[in-house]
Amino acid sequence: MRFLRPRQWVAGLVAATALLSSHGFAQTASQPVKIGVIGPFTGPSSDFGQPMLHGIQLAVDEINAVGGYLGRPLSLVVKDDQGNPDQGLKGAQELMQEGVIATIGFCNTGVAMKALDVFQNAKSPLIVPCATGTPITAKYPPAESFIFRTSARDAIQAPFVVDDLVKRGWTKVAIFADSTGYGEAGLKDVEAALAARKLKPVHVARFDLGVKDLTEPLKAAREAGANVIFSYTVGPENAAIAMGRRDLKWDVPQVGAWPLSFPFFIKGAGPAAEGALMAQTFIAEPSNERRSSFLTAYSRKYNQKIAVPMAAAQAYDTTYLLTYALFGIRDGKFTGPAVKGALENISRVHYGVVATYERPFTAEDKDAVTANMLVMGKVRNGAITFAYPEDAKRNLIVQRKK
Repeated sequence: MRFLRPRQWVAGLVAATALLSSHGFAQTASQPVKIGVIGPFTGPSSDFGQPMLHGIQLAVDEINAVGGYLGRPLSLVVKDDQGNPDQGLKGAQELMQEGVIATIGFCNTGVAMKALDVFQNAKSPLIVPCATGTPITAKYPPAESFIFRTSARDAIQAPFVVDDLVKRGWTKVAIFADSTGYGEAGLKDVEAALAARKLKPVHVARFDLGVKDLTEPLKAAREAGANVIFSYTVGPENAAIAMGRRDLKWDVPQVGAWPLSFPFFIKGAGPAAEGALMAQTFIAEPSNERRSSFLTAYSRKYNQKIAVPMAAAQAYDTTYLLTYALFGIRDGKFTGPAVKGALENISRVHYGVVATYERPFTAEDKDAVTANMLVMGKVRNGAITFAYPEDAKRNLIVQRKK
């Protein structure tokens, strides 16, 4: 398979600009195109909020270097929601007042859910590159919805992980879910995935964010006969589960959705995190030239490794998808319905770092990621790698939506 050389996929934007200019749509460089960005850039969720922001900024720099939108640079209007639903609502309202043409954002499901009405009522598109709670893109009828997503919703992550558990013979599942909107939605998705396999959890534990000691619920799960722990929380609580299991000398695996790839878990749990399994769309290994280029560019720009690679890669791809959509609007009038329609009808294939995007959205489908794009990640020596050699081989070919 032929892959694009590093940065070469930017040429698609140059070609689009030239095409529009040749048809008389070029405009004199003038006011920037304002794009909203909202996420937890400080506070307990900043470990994946910051990589999301960095991925967006990296893409914007590349896009502006080749002309932006017909000479108009993309300009980011950034709001920090601090992982707090009330702050997220306030930030969303401020973005609408500042006249952004679309918004990329939200890492926390509960924060996103409180703010969705702001975007929907204003008819202003929101593209969610991180938050995975299933209700985010299910709140409104698809044809009417202005809410799009480029992260893997939990409704596909949970069955993906459950299928893997069944293959391994780990069918006595204890679910540990926090009390946030993310944990609530994730619990329902895991229970539904188990029910599809004619299974039920042997134990369910609920807890608030900030809990330090989960010894008692872990003891209850052990007494119930659990042979695997499926955790659904975004912060240090994942590490508390791993540390508690270690202290009890209870040697069962811990599995979950993508937060098990976060520094809060890997660094917080230390050796107790080793072997944990989680769903991933992107693993930071240079498996092809697109990914190698992205990882190199990120490291060069920010002088650091990516704390949560999925957050950065999905946000990076999202920024390109939005820009490609804008080139479908040939008069530069970025009304909300016009941008929504353009996102639903992106005509060019975008060769991203997470996936190859061909019609990622339609009027009836606002989720860009499908189950075939997932791989199983594993904590090994304090980093995330592929759990299976076959996934590493399959990852050489960037997947398309099914």
